[in-house]
Amino acid sequence: MARITTNYVCQACGNVSSKWAGKCDACGAWNSLQQEATSPPMGASARGVKGKAVTLTSLAGEPEDVKRSSTGIGELDRVLGGGLVPGAAILIGGDPGIGKSTLLVQAAANLTKAHDTVIYISGEEALAQLRLRASRLGLSEAPVLLGAETNIADIRKTVEQYGRVGALIIDSIQTMWTPALDAAPGTVSQLRTAAQELIHLAKTTDMALIMIGHVTKDGQIAGPRVLEHMVDTVIYFEGDLGDQFRLLRSVKNRFGPAHEIGVFEMRSTGLHEVANPSALFLEARDEGVPGAAVYAGVEGTRPVLVEIQALAAPSSLATPRRAVVGWDSNRLSMILAVLETRCGVSFAGRDVFLNVAGGMKITEPAADLAVAAALVSSLSGKCCPANSVFFGEISLSGAIRPVSRLNLRLREAAKLGFAQAFTSRSRKAEPDDEDTVKSLKLFDLNDLEDLLSPGGFQRQEG
Repeated sequence: MARITTNYVCQACGNVSSKWAGKCDACGAWNSLQQEATSPPMGASARGVKGKAVTLTSLAGEPEDVKRSSTGIGELDRVLGGGLVPGAAILIGGDPGIGKSTLLVQAAANLTKAHDTVIYISGEEALAQLRLRASRLGLSEAPVLLGAETNIADIRKTVEQYGRVGALIIDSIQTMWTPALDAAPGTVSQLRTAAQELIHLAKTTDMALIMIGHVTKDGQIAGPRVLEHMVDTVIYFEGDLGDQFRLLRSVKNRFGPAHEIGVFEMRSTGLHEVANPSALFLEARDEGVPGAAVYAGVEGTRPVLVEIQALAAPSSLATPRRAVVGWDSNRLSMILAVLETRCGVSFAGRDVFLNVAGGMKITEPAADLAVAAALVSSLSGKCCPANSVFFGEISLSGAIRPVSRLNLRLREAAKLGFAQAFTSRSRKAEPDDEDTVKSLKLFDLNDLEDLLSPGGFQRQEG
């Protein structure tokens, strides 16, 4: 019999330690190490199991076409890369109450329209609660098979008796447990083992598996990041619980482009798709207010225009505040340093607040130019040029560097009625560059001084 060993596992990142400590050495989380008993696996020779040779092949050959099933929700299909792939394991993470269960109930009802068998297993809610949500969404008549269970062995037996299953939805993976382990549900060992059994079931039966995972800030419950390397697709549901808009973002996808986004609006009848996110983010924009600049960005394969808002206010503090929402605070510090060192624009003695309107989170360095324009506009009290978009990366020397997907950004700006675009002078020409910029006037900038000169930042379309 295998000897039982005791280890301390971090419930935030899954790191294993031989002794307890107040702080995890891997992720830095406090009070996240919990004691778990594990039984080390026996070696192959001890079990008397002999290996067999694996059949190898070459890279040559025609790739197989991936057959996808549409969820009936265009924004979700976009994030997934075109729909559900048979045998794919998908993890959807997000804060409690963000709308994960609502979205998947809607997707499950749509999948049954294609005569697919869809099983929805809930480990958190009773069947009466699931029916109440379906009734609120107007989906009570959808032939979705519901179950309330947390034992993986029972779930596996239930799926196998139905034969061909199109999709299995697990809500949530933190509540699942397997009797093979002597550990509480939600611990890292239970989480990994339960997910591994479900993924193996999905791969062997060509069944799409969708698992919901909660993300907590205190690190007491293992988040879905522990499972990211095990699944095919990782999607995060983002948004403020006090706001009606939600962003679905893929951070890993083996069957499509990563970093794709889908935009939804939460209403009393469920989640509704937003077909034109750029128009949504610019909906309440006021062009006559200093400190606002429109950034033409790209998320995945989708162009998105958002408003960057900046406020430079006099500060009474010895160390002025620097507050950022939706962008990297370290990058803001860099832009402020470049403006002061290369352009002589000082923000000393002023609190600086930066916000990305609409709850959007931007990671692209192409937003540097729009941020700089908004900061200078707020400091000077002069509005940015009307009907203009900004995009370009700022180097430490103050130079404006070119960014990719130029035509995609310009097309979106032209479609929404913008007339001017400020970007890098050394931008790379693209084959259809001439046709794209016919309706836009491009101002090519070499460095930040060109933006701040009377012929640059204050240039207006006559």
